Amino acid sequence: MSTSLAAVLESVLVANRGEIALRIIRTCRKHGVRSIAIFTDRDADAPHVGAADEAIRVESYLDIDAVVAAAVATGAAAVHPGYGFLSERAEFVRAVEAAGITFVGPSAEVMEQMGRKDAAREIAIAAGVPVVPRGDEAGYPVLVKAAAGGGGKGMRIVRSAQEYDEALASAKREALSAFGDDTILVEKYVEHGRHIEVQVMADAHGNVVHLFERDCSTQRRHQKVLEEAPAPTLSPGTRERITSAAVQLARHVGYTNAGTVEFLLDTGPSAAGEPDFYFLEMNTRLQVEHPVTEEILHGIDLVFFQLIAALGHPLGWEQAEFTPRGHAIEARVYAEDSFHGFLPQAGTTSIVRWPERARVDHALAAGQVVSTAYDPMLGKVIVHGPDRESARRALLAALDDTAILGLTTNVGFLRALVASDEFRDATIDTAWLDSAVIEEPSRDLPRVFVAWVSAMIVAMQDSGHPFQSDGWRSGADPAPTIVELDRPVVVDRARGTVDGVPVRQHSAEQHVLVLSVDGHRHRAVVNVQPHLAEVVHQGQRFVFERPDVFADVVSAAGDGTILAPMPGTVLDVRVTDGQTVGEGDVLGTLEAMKMELSLKSPFAGTVRQVGATAGDQVALGARLFVVEPADGLG
Repeated sequence: MSTSLAAVLESVLVANRGEIALRIIRTCRKHGVRSIAIFTDRDADAPHVGAADEAIRVESYLDIDAVVAAAVATGAAAVHPGYGFLSERAEFVRAVEAAGITFVGPSAEVMEQMGRKDAAREIAIAAGVPVVPRGDEAGYPVLVKAAAGGGGKGMRIVRSAQEYDEALASAKREALSAFGDDTILVEKYVEHGRHIEVQVMADAHGNVVHLFERDCSTQRRHQKVLEEAPAPTLSPGTRERITSAAVQLARHVGYTNAGTVEFLLDTGPSAAGEPDFYFLEMNTRLQVEHPVTEEILHGIDLVFFQLIAALGHPLGWEQAEFTPRGHAIEARVYAEDSFHGFLPQAGTTSIVRWPERARVDHALAAGQVVSTAYDPMLGKVIVHGPDRESARRALLAALDDTAILGLTTNVGFLRALVASDEFRDATIDTAWLDSAVIEEPSRDLPRVFVAWVSAMIVAMQDSGHPFQSDGWRSGADPAPTIVELDRPVVVDRARGTVDGVPVRQHSAEQHVLVLSVDGHRHRAVVNVQPHLAEVVHQGQRFVFERPDVFADVVSAAGDGTILAPMPGTVLDVRVTDGQTVGEGDVLGTLEAMKMELSLKSPFAGTVRQVGATAGDQVALGARLFVVEPADGLG
């Protein structure tokens, strides 16, 4: 295309939220196209809303009429659905096009055909693409799966005739709930297989190319966890067969725009020579894992070319011009407790640190509320290297640099998975993670970090007055600090030990603490609060509930004067002059070395002086508050 995108496309409404909405908005901004976000009441302050040029409220991301009305009201020239929500709903495509707006994706007819597993199976057969044998042709085990949807919903593995009726009924219930359709397919279950998918791109002029394949075999209950490109176990011959089959299918069905054809590669013990592969389904949208394809193809922007294709322009691509470069791996970061049943997690983030040495597609920042109302994926960490092992090591480093505090995520689990021998050796198949045991990291090292910081804070607080203690005792070494966590921990800063283990501090700033523990250097992100301490080490979050060690050490004169126990920054002031307070009420918070300290009223009374405002830098011993006792006695 010789002209710029902005010359032919004025605006795009992004019918989505989260990281994919931000991903599309970034491409629009780069090419001078006005971006329009939609949001629900729950998402009014979400990152994608602030990033877009314009935003408009809708009742629900799944409300077709509301989303189309928002596109019309804002004058959108095109609608990009992202993935999930309405991205594979043919009726949404028809509604968008009926409003005179361009839909970024395939036609409604093709989406309808390929969106149903039963119809897509027949199309694949007609196109000469191999499909999984039906259950009655293969015997047990079989896979019972919903015809109308994906994402692992409505799927059951059945290993015997005795299990069949119950599994079928369960799958039908789940399919009806998730997709409004309880039609079920029964196919041979491939016990040991690799999930291989091919990225295709097609324009309205009959040109179809593949952008090579991705391996998504590391998955749990049909939900992908790690994805990589190119697939590490494919021979050149099998790669050619699979990619050609994907192009053949897309061309047969008249596909346009970006799509992904998914296959199952049979790697079981019976597979000899070149393994068999079977068509599974086609995703008629952009995939979550599209960044790994972009990374191996010199940073190609798939969203940009989606927009070009949607406008009817030829892509002008020849298959021969694409050559993969190196290896890319993506890790999906979820709000879930992977070591305790993979339970969904919710909460408000306190600290969020994404790695600088990786591509990160995310929509998560500090202070953000994460609920269970939407998909639990918080972001994606993507790395690229000259070969697979280089990429794997880069991902380990990137996950080490990822820290999310305030709620539990799967980052520590991802890190352990990427470090495993099985992933290193590319021996993981689609069933492996369902039975594998990934050991939860020990709390011993994180406990050292929290204890060390807690002792540091106590040392800072116990200073600035004539009778301060420096831990010195007549005829003895300075006294150690006893830190109460899940058990008492003895910190001897003078000797540099924690519970007798040698500890040396290298640096401590912005909540990042670097220690050598027993001669080994470690880095962690630590947040110590009065009743709760959090530490993230190698991606894993550890929480220690603790007694309020700060409550009794805040300097408070007998007349109700509260002094700054350490030099620092006033984070917030919660009271005003004349306000009535109770004993223990928080008057404000102070921060030093990025550690927060609550300043509390020593008794019930009335605030008679407020000596600071949020943002003030205060010295040790500065008078911050004066509280007059309720009974008038000092």
